Amino acid sequence: MTQTTRTVLIAQVFISCMMAGLMTGIFGALKSGLTPEFLSLWGHSFIVAWPIAFVLSLGVGPIAFRLAWQVNRLLG
Repeated sequence: MTQTTRTVLIAQVFISCMMAGLMTGIFGALKSGLTPEFLSLWGHSFIVAWPIAFVLSLGVGPIAFRLAWQVNRLLG
């Protein structure tokens, strides 16, 4: 399956958004509980984490796809 650069970039925006939201939400809730203060802290953490996750996903994404391709080829 061939993917256009635009499709991969849009997917990375969605993936990084979802992962940043889920990870900051889960670990924030575990640390502080589901309190009103949690929402404020989670929002701040998410705003900081999303751009970082996006940039990192651009670097890690191609590596992950190459590794997946190699593993898939080995498994036949």
